[in-house]
Amino acid sequence: MSLGARQLLRELGKIVGRDNVLHHPEDLLVYEYDGSIDRSVPQVVVLPANTEEVSRLVALGYRHGIPIVGRGSGTGLSGGAIAVMGGIQIALARMNRILEVNREDRLATVQPAVINLNLDNRVRQSGMRYAPDPSSQRACSIGGNVAENAGGPHCLAYGVTTNHVLGLEVVLEDGSIERLGSRTREALGYDLRGAFVGSEGTFGIATTATVRLLPAPPAVKTFQGVFTDVPSACNAVSAIIGRGIVPAAMEMVDALTIKAVQSVMDAGYPDSAGAVLLIEVEGTADEVDELEAEVRPALHDARSTDVRAATDAADRDRLWSGRKGALGALGSLAPNYYLVDGVVPRTQLAAVLEKVEEISKEYRFPIANVFHAGDGNLHPCILFDERREGELERVTEAGGELLKICVDAGGTLSGEHGIGLEKKAYMPLVFTDNDMETMLKVRQAFAPNGTFNPGKIFPGGPELTHNIQPQAVAMAGPGAYV
Repeated sequence: MSLGARQLLRELGKIVGRDNVLHHPEDLLVYEYDGSIDRSVPQVVVLPANTEEVSRLVALGYRHGIPIVGRGSGTGLSGGAIAVMGGIQIALARMNRILEVNREDRLATVQPAVINLNLDNRVRQSGMRYAPDPSSQRACSIGGNVAENAGGPHCLAYGVTTNHVLGLEVVLEDGSIERLGSRTREALGYDLRGAFVGSEGTFGIATTATVRLLPAPPAVKTFQGVFTDVPSACNAVSAIIGRGIVPAAMEMVDALTIKAVQSVMDAGYPDSAGAVLLIEVEGTADEVDELEAEVRPALHDARSTDVRAATDAADRDRLWSGRKGALGALGSLAPNYYLVDGVVPRTQLAAVLEKVEEISKEYRFPIANVFHAGDGNLHPCILFDERREGELERVTEAGGELLKICVDAGGTLSGEHGIGLEKKAYMPLVFTDNDMETMLKVRQAFAPNGTFNPGKIFPGGPELTHNIQPQAVAMAGPGAYV
């Protein structure tokens, strides 16, 4: 390493301790990717223990013009945690404490590396819940959820991460520590908290988050509707919403996904089904009974061949295990995946999925669909083998065509995974130059030097990093999430 690099390591070691500075190639290897198909190796990875250390690390990078990239659990699906321009990657894994659970005020304060499901499990002991539940909630961190404004199956009824973040402690580009928002739902002045959530690490690093908690529902019922084809299942989605019902969650998996799931577990999905729709309703026991009286006939009217309800909590978990383990199960069909995250109006679901099938045939890749049907958030998953020459390039081209289909249908580029590296070239499909210039001005207000997570969101600079390092790393298999 050059003298400058050695000096950098010494300075970083003074802040976090030598054992928390990683720079050997074999150590950096596991930090070169996230859940996307991109790769790039950071110059160095540091693991701070608290906000003060994060502040000092960021200030050091600021003084020397070194790019800073924050990293949580690395489950992101748009390249958000990829250090595309090298620099310092601040891995927040040591900052994993739940600092406060306040039942009276219905809030919790946590450090960024707290795992989503761990927070929910903790507060349920007090009769509460943390509603945002990305399908990666067993592994994803609250800090990453804040950066990407993550959604999840239950965002249909309860909203995405921004609807549940009350306040943030953040480190800005010069190392200064600021508070955004408050401990209440209302705060005076501009909603800087709202601007920060979903900024994909380009504004700063959140070092604590105060989040809103909800009462745990007294009664929950999960239904499974089986359909011969995807259009019929899509009609059921519209039929249920058309009855004025907003379920807590409404998720769909198609035949290819069912095949993969049932090959690795028994989730209770019929092997012959063309699509399965999961609907979950919550409330008091009487409310759930009333909703059941509406949901069942709506499914039958949409020509469901079989409607059943989970009989107990274990049965409900079994039905959900197939949905939440779907992406990992796709490893039984192909060694790699490229996941596209787009949003379309609910009324356009069937038409868009028909065009997804056309793209599958045109590019000769199987595409499995597993998605949040209730809010039109699609996740076409293109299955491929990175070892075959030219497949990665064709896969990303096919992914771009899928995004164009979503936009043409009146939708947008992302529902929960963010823009990152994956979609930044397609921003002009949705935003004008003036739109993007205005967004850049907001970013510059938080980070005028642009050293936080550079090369993300906006067109220009490095695109997908496989153009720099030609291998995909989004491996389907156990532990993969969407």
